[in-house]
Amino acid sequence: MTTSAPTSPGLTTKALNLAKEVLAIEARAVEALIGRIDASFMAALELILHCRGRVVVSGMGKSGHIARKIAATLASTGTPAFFVHPGEASHGDLGMITHDDVVIALSNSGESAELLTILPLLKRHGAKLITLTGNPRSTMAQEADVHLDASVEQEACPLGLAPTASTTAALALGDALAVALLDARGFGAEDFAKTHPGGALGRRLLVHVADVMRTGEAVPKVPQGVTLADALLEMTRKGLGMTAIVDADGRPVGIYTDGDLRRTLDHPVNIHATPIDQVMSRNPRTIPPQHLAAEAVQLMDEFKINGLLAADESGRLVGALNMHDLLRAGVV
Repeated sequence: MTTSAPTSPGLTTKALNLAKEVLAIEARAVEALIGRIDASFMAALELILHCRGRVVVSGMGKSGHIARKIAATLASTGTPAFFVHPGEASHGDLGMITHDDVVIALSNSGESAELLTILPLLKRHGAKLITLTGNPRSTMAQEADVHLDASVEQEACPLGLAPTASTTAALALGDALAVALLDARGFGAEDFAKTHPGGALGRRLLVHVADVMRTGEAVPKVPQGVTLADALLEMTRKGLGMTAIVDADGRPVGIYTDGDLRRTLDHPVNIHATPIDQVMSRNPRTIPPQHLAAEAVQLMDEFKINGLLAADESGRLVGALNMHDLLRAGVV
């Protein structure tokens, strides 16, 4: 039974309506950006794609928080990037930026003093400048090699003071840049995994069946024609809850699992006289060892099975794995 949390006296229907209005305003602000994906956006992409150095993203205050996120997204999607605080830049960190770099500077007003202080130095140094502002007539917009218009009709804050819709729009425009660059570079899933090796996503994209499957003597298998008792003994020895049944060339022609055993015991059967061929499941599902372990998970989910056989290009059995192996590898 669930109960509703007590409502604080200060919370009213007005608060809920205001929350909905915030989302509506921010959604409209992002939608308005679609019409601004134009020649300026293409020019920004060209500058970054031909950059021989790195992309340096900078911003002050709330724009700085958005700049950090844009830099992180760029870096994780194939565009080397880092954040530089504009205040620290004028006290030595400007030395991090080279003439081969492209600078993306964020400011809703386009008049942030800390950024305006370093812009002439950046340009004199030879770095290309992309500005992302909410004012196309601002100083920063005019000084840029490329300006991206992230202006919004209104902030979602009812006071019109806290950066809300403007930061959302800037973040969305940064994401649009990163994803367009990802596509232009041909950056794929395996490339993405290489920048995320420590997380669950990296494990799903980097771990292959060959990395987790049992091999050699650890693979449960019996030849065609043996008795059910022999197959059960092999299942017990190998502890995978199944055994493959292979032909003379080592190709799996069947599989017998714990589930098959339960179904077999529903009928009178002599385990010492019954050939495994009579009770096995034929044409078992197999997966190549070079496939991603995540694909093994997908197959198991799709066909409601707990174990899977791995076969090479010639169809010979080379390994076996179950859901526990995938759990230990952190793929599930």
